[in-house]
Amino acid sequence: MIDEHVTRHVARLARLRLTDAECDRMQAELSAILTYIEQIQELNLEGVPPTTHAIPMENVVREDEPTPSIPSELALREAPEVHGGGFAVPRMG
Repeated sequence: MIDEHVTRHVARLARLRLTDAECDRMQAELSAILTYIEQIQELNLEGVPPTTHAIPMENVVREDEPTPSIPSELALREAPEVHGGGFAVPRMG
């Protein structure tokens, strides 16, 4: 089981600030995940091909075909500021 120190360390790495109750919940959840991984590691998976999805996926990407876009006036009508026919954004510097 993962202890509180490890749980808070992982939270800090993920830039999360956890309350005591959240830490307790995450500690239990992380421990359950590691227990499940240990169970999987005990299985004989020789000859089982690796998969990326639980179900086969085919033709999930459409052909890239150009289509007309919306007119600039319509795209820019809600913009807080327009400059040179496009969205005005603050300069990065």
